Amino acid sequence: DVQLVESGGGSVQAGGSLRLSCAPSRSTYSSECMAWFRQAPGKEREGVAVISVGGGSTYYADSVKGRFTISQDNAKNTVYLQMNSLEPQDTAMYYCAADLGSCMVDYCSTKTCGRYTFDYWGQGTQVTVS
Repeated sequence: DVQLVESGGGSVQAGGSLRLSCAPSRSTYSSECMAWFRQAPGKEREGVAVISVGGGSTYYADSVKGRFTISQDNAKNTVYLQMNSLEPQDTAMYYCAADLGSCMVDYCSTKTCGRYTFDYWGQGTQVTVS
């Protein structure tokens, strides 16, 4: 089965930057829709950013627009989340999600980001902003 492997989390001061990476454990796996979600303790899971792998369209949660950028490297079959101007409220566990199906909705909100459901999820990487 395919697993998504995230990396790049850590601790940073407010105003700093981090870049998260997400890649499938099997190089032959190719998804159509990939997204980043996050969940802070005691809060619902929130969609952060999504990318349509084939077309390159991207959508973001209002809370991260202008600060976060989702991108892809097709040669490496990897999706990135560049996070700039980090704020303490960005502290959360960040999860990568992927689906063979296309992205279907052009927004990110609570529990939804590009799609209502995803087939594959990563284990998460912690981001802490102080």
